[in-house]
Amino acid sequence: MTQADHTPEDFMTAEQARVLAPHAPSVNPTGAKPILQVENLRKYFPVKSSGLIRRTIGQVQAVDGVSFEVPAGGSLGLVGESGCGKSTTGRLITRLYEPTGGAIRFGDQDIAQTSARGLKPLRREIQMIFQDPYTSLNPRHTVGSIVGAPLQIHDIVPKDKVLPRVQELLEIVGLNPEHYNRYPHEFSGGQRQRIGIARALTLQPKLLVADEPVSALDVSIQAQVINLLQDLQKEFGIAFLFIAHDLAIVRHFCPEVAVMYLGKIVEIADRETLYNRPHHPYTQALLSAVPDVKQAAIGGRRERIRLTGDVPSPINPPSGCRFRTRCPLAQEICAKVEPPMLQVGPRHKVACHFAGEIGKHPEQPVTAKLLGVDDYGTAEPGATPSEIEQGPGFTDTWFDVNTRTVRHATPDQRS
Repeated sequence: MTQADHTPEDFMTAEQARVLAPHAPSVNPTGAKPILQVENLRKYFPVKSSGLIRRTIGQVQAVDGVSFEVPAGGSLGLVGESGCGKSTTGRLITRLYEPTGGAIRFGDQDIAQTSARGLKPLRREIQMIFQDPYTSLNPRHTVGSIVGAPLQIHDIVPKDKVLPRVQELLEIVGLNPEHYNRYPHEFSGGQRQRIGIARALTLQPKLLVADEPVSALDVSIQAQVINLLQDLQKEFGIAFLFIAHDLAIVRHFCPEVAVMYLGKIVEIADRETLYNRPHHPYTQALLSAVPDVKQAAIGGRRERIRLTGDVPSPINPPSGCRFRTRCPLAQEICAKVEPPMLQVGPRHKVACHFAGEIGKHPEQPVTAKLLGVDDYGTAEPGATPSEIEQGPGFTDTWFDVNTRTVRHATPDQRS
């Protein structure tokens, strides 16, 4: 089966396309340096035994070796099914959770190693929009006190200037500035999410972690909030880590997208490559479940890739490739050797021994020679594994899975 090129609108409902129409898909600033670099980030939650003396008997590997970067003023989307570790990754970056290991570089500082006291200045730079607008706002506080609290905590403006600033922020996010003295229960879901956005903008952050910011809203309200976030990004130059399930919204808002499965990123690429030419079987299955408006218009439907089996437990994940228990391409090497995150294009990385476009997956693993093993995952005597760049970001060289050769970026691709 071949997959034709799609536009962002092909993955949207008619209502989403109508409301989002005035706003073109977001693009990352040309030549922007990364404001956030995450390298080999891990978070394990201990599993305790029952009884009087509680011992650690296991660990939930919620996030296990995640690497990516977010450009200044740009956006990276993080997608995957429930329980894959997306929200945990967002909370690690904002240091609501303590990392088990890895690095989180914000600018020149590794905030994974920063003390609680040292984090206070960084709270002004990194903020979070939470998933549920109903539980993320304190019902006992007025909107004015919720939005104005960061101004007082960080002593940004004099006390007599807090209210005007709060009213200004409410107006920026499309709310009536005179409603500052109302309580959260007096607002609709979309209005509450706008209040959450206003609170996140209070300190003029450089990075916003948006954790499912529109999943609890109606479709038309979702599009309005996305348009608002695009306007705010353009006006204030805010970078976004955008966590979501809705692949249409992610494609519209994020020029680059990373796909997570069971605590690991399995594929990351620019939006055109990921949506039109995905190389990982999980990404292909994920995209096949999205309604295709273009295909429906011409008749017929895109072939649906149905995964068998259940998602393994993160307490005891499968050996080798974590997706192998549900993968139609899995072979012996997948159980023995974990696939490396291999760059296969100018802005495309994938972690799969049999990476390839739909219908073009190779019969033999493309990673075997690079890893110094045979096609079954057994180490080759005297073989020297190649050094594979596993850090965040992309390099000017990559491995072409079709020709099995190393290619170099042209001047146009570098820019």
